[in-house]
Amino acid sequence: MKKLVLLFGVALGATIVHAQEECEHSKWGADDQIGNLNLMSADTVLAAASLIKEGKVYSLGIAIDSTTPAFAPRGLNLYVVQPGQQHEGQPYPNMTYNDDIISGWFGIGSQLDGLGHIGDPDGMYYNCNHSVDIATVTGLTKLGIETVPPIVARGIILDMAAHFGVESMEAGQFFTVEDVQAVEEKQGTPIQEGDVVLFHTGWTDAKLVSEPDVWVAAEPGQSEEVASYLVSKNVAAAGADTWGLDVVPPQHEGRPFQGHVILLQENGIFILETMNTGPLVRDGAHEFLFVLGQAKVRGAVQMYINPVAIL
Repeated sequence: MKKLVLLFGVALGATIVHAQEECEHSKWGADDQIGNLNLMSADTVLAAASLIKEGKVYSLGIAIDSTTPAFAPRGLNLYVVQPGQQHEGQPYPNMTYNDDIISGWFGIGSQLDGLGHIGDPDGMYYNCNHSVDIATVTGLTKLGIETVPPIVARGIILDMAAHFGVESMEAGQFFTVEDVQAVEEKQGTPIQEGDVVLFHTGWTDAKLVSEPDVWVAAEPGQSEEVASYLVSKNVAAAGADTWGLDVVPPQHEGRPFQGHVILLQENGIFILETMNTGPLVRDGAHEFLFVLGQAKVRGAVQMYINPVAIL
């Protein structure tokens, strides 16, 4: 038995070493942890800021609580407490106060998927970082959310629902590269290098409140080819008004969330989920300044976010 265990360990170690040997480092260098956010510069920020014409501000995040549906087994519970104030206690003579305690997952509601979220079947994550080296129970030692810089960029929303002539696309319905290109042309919002690209499917507006179980069970989304198209366009981040960006059920059986693999693991492109795109689409606001400064919880994989779009 000991010999068997030893042989298994050697084989497993060889598999990991082999995977590491074949991995190609990012175009941004072997030490990079922020992928295509390296495209941001003073010049790109100034160019994006020039899009502001009206000073109108939109929240791209949704409110979340214990009832917010989420990818199982994720959830959230919030507890408000008054420390030292039970039994008429008063810790300070001039005030009372509330504090809050949270028990839950960072990957619910409007969220940022970091580059440490998705790995390949061998456990290899972005830029040849293997899970055995970076994933500890107390947090990621590399690719954590705290490494993500503030994101200030040109943002665009591509209205896929309007392209199909519907208020909301259907669960399991995916859009192709040709669909995306048609919307780019119709709206006059071509995808540019360094963009934050958001897709509006109408799914969250249609289902989140009225049918939360339906909302989280499936979704419309991008095809695998669209994810590769975004890579070819060298975008900084991509997202949608759905909880997972990729179509569910998947385009190809046995390849769920392959767009996550293509964007996050293979190319260092961040993902934004459950974006509140409806208000901008209804106002015809397809191009804007996108601003995000997420909470910097060291070692976190994902994070609740409330990005801001400014017209």
